[in-house]
Order: sequence, then structure tokens, then C-alpha cells
Amino acid sequence: MKNVIALIMAGGKGERLMPLTQSRSKPSIPFGGIYLLADLTLSNCINSEVYKILVLPQYKSQTLIQHLETGWNFFSPSLGHFLRIVPPQMMKGDKWYQGTADSIRQNLEMIEAESPSHLLILSADHVYKMNYALFKKYHEKNESDVTIAVIETAKSQAKEYGVLQVDPSYRVTGFQEKPKNPATIPGNPKYSLASMGIYLFSADVLFDLLKKDDKPDFGKDILPNILTSHKVMAYPYRRENKIEEVVFFTDSEGSKAEVPVEVAPDSSYWRDVGNLDAYWNANMDLCGLSPFFNLYGVRWPMRTSPKQHAPVKTLSVSDTDGGNLHGVALDSLVAHGCVIGGGTVRNSILSYNVNVHRGAEVDESVIMENVDIGRFCKIKKAIISDGAKIPARTEIGFNPAEDRKRFSLTHRGIVVATKNDFK
Repeated sequence: MKNVIALIMAGGKGERLMPLTQSRSKPSIPFGGIYLLADLTLSNCINSEVYKILVLPQYKSQTLIQHLETGWNFFSPSLGHFLRIVPPQMMKGDKWYQGTADSIRQNLEMIEAESPSHLLILSADHVYKMNYALFKKYHEKNESDVTIAVIETAKSQAKEYGVLQVDPSYRVTGFQEKPKNPATIPGNPKYSLASMGIYLFSADVLFDLLKKDDKPDFGKDILPNILTSHKVMAYPYRRENKIEEVVFFTDSEGSKAEVPVEVAPDSSYWRDVGNLDAYWNANMDLCGLSPFFNLYGVRWPMRTSPKQHAPVKTLSVSDTDGGNLHGVALDSLVAHGCVIGGGTVRNSILSYNVNVHRGAEVDESVIMENVDIGRFCKIKKAIISDGAKIPARTEIGFNPAEDRKRFSLTHRGIVVATKNDFK
């Protein structure tokens, strides 16, 4: 992967994730307690030995830029490695980035100066693990000009994505951008092949396309128009992607044991957290004994910029009747700085510095950093944004009619609350 440059699209407004994106971009939304969404794509790059990375932010990028500068500044220029943050500089006119293709076109001179063999186009707001080295191997084996990662999706959901039509060899023959009536997989009318927004271009091909065409976007404009002039292949992610891992278990003597596996259970996991329901689902997928997406991998670790907080603390406190209330977290992820003082947390994600006070109960919820949950609160199936101070005995997630008067509710009924909702 020595001559591969990864170009990470990190400019998404994330309008369907409001109010979480009120002051930050979609790639910089917290995930899994200690990460930002962008960390997952960056971790895939490092684990795949892609060490030349350009991050292209745009809207509300300060949170992301600070995070990258403090936590990802470990590349070695002497080895030709780099992570560069490239905001819009209006190098080709007076416009911001107009789309995925335009963002690269505006920085073409800088990219060409590195003489890459391949360009890997990635999004910074998806949850997945992907071995890009296998992606490149597939691209070269098929002598492809462009390779697009695809995933099987129910036809009813495929209208939210770009949908590919392929022949039996998986050469792309058609491309539909968010179609009302998606094309289906041959022989399987219930499923379609959705683009994951992950592309690998042979560098000379992409340079030529961007110089000949001024269209702004790959999925909408460029890719559908090159299917006859170039060899465009689909990469079946669930079939081809393989993440080696170590699986831990308890042996017959009750001790911790481990066994290496060639294909980790979450090798086929991919989720586009494009809306609040998908974001909540992705966080819930981290909980439990056998999570659908595992953040505790040894051979494919997820990296981030750690914050300095004290260890998690759980407390047993006196109840009003003279008994004790025990602070516990069950099937949950709890970040540093959290204090659970006589409260109960179940199947939830707690980010940094969350306080759960006496008698409070938190179930199936995502709690962002610096949230204070007052005594005897009850919170269920909610997303609580950073900095919220929730008064004692507040109930969230139990009465949709009452919740709707104060908070935002998603299509599935997940309550989304911000600090402004408690003023």
C-alpha cells in the first residue's frame, strides 16, 4: 500500500443528524463513548498500512480539526507518511467543495505531486472495518480502472443509496443514484447492491477523468458515465472482506483463553449512520456479550485521541429507607471520568465525564460527554447530547406524547435531547 493515497471525505453537513450536528460536522459526532466517527475510517487506513492520508473537511470542521491535530499527529515525514487536513482553499475558483469529485479536483496539483499509483476515496462517517489491502488486491486482479465497494441491501432500503447493476463477473453495467425503483441482484429480487461510497481508482485514470470533466460528484455524475469507456468493478464487501482477529472465551477451568480466527464476526458489518435512528442502532450494536461490532479487537484496533479523565467510579449510596443503592453498569460501555453513584446503567453508551446520581436508571441510551443525570431520573431509548444537566426525577422515553412536547423524536421513537432542552 506504499503508493496509495487515501482521500477521506469529511465535509458532510449531517442535516438528518440534527440536533447532534448543530455545532459539529457528521464525521466529528461521538461514537462508542470515546471515538469520533472519523476515527473508524482512519483506523482502517492505519490497520491496512495506508500511511498517506488527506482529510477534506468543510462544514463546522473545528471539532474534527482539533481532534486530528491532537490525536493523529504521529506520522513520519521522513518515511513519506502524512496525515494532512485540507479544507477548501478555493484553488480553482471562488467556491467551496461542490462534491466528492470536485473536492479532489480542487487539490489535484498537491495529489499529483506525490506520484501515487492508486487513490482510495473514503467517507468519514461510516461504521465498519475494512482491509483496504484486500480491496486493492481485488482491483489489480481484475485489471480494473475503478472498483466500487458494494453491500447487499434490502430493496426497500436501497433507494437511499447508489445502486449498482452488475454482470456475473461483478463488472458494473449500470449505476442508479438513489432510485425510486432500485435494480435488484440477478436471481435475488429482494436485494440490491448498494454502493458503500468507497472507491479505488488507478491514479492515472482518476487524474484524466477529473481534468476532462468538471462535474462535482462521483456517484451522481462521473461513475455512471464511464461504464462503457472504462472497466468498473464492484467489490462484494461481505464476501471478500476479511479481518483477522483474536476471539476470547472462558475455558473449562474458568480462565481467559483466546483463539485466532481468519475472519472476525464483524468483518461483514457496515452501517451508514446517516440519520438518528441509524446512529442509535450503531451504538447499541456495541453492547452485550457478543456485540455485532467489536471495539475490543486486538489485531484490528480502533484508535482515537484519548482524553485525560480519572477512572470510572461506581458507588453504593444510602437510600431514603436506610438501605443501599449500588452503582452498576450492565452490558454497557462506560468512558473515563464517569461516576455512577447509586444509579443503574443497562445496555448503554456513556461518554466521558457522565454523572449518574442516586436511583437514576439509564436503559438503551447514548449519553454524550459532560452529562449530569439527576437523582431518580428514568431514561430509556434516548440520545442525550453533550453538556445536558437533567433535573432530578425527569422521565425520558416512557411517554411519547409528553416527550414530543419537549424533545425531538425520531421515526422509531428514539428521544433526542440537548442541553438547551433543560434550561
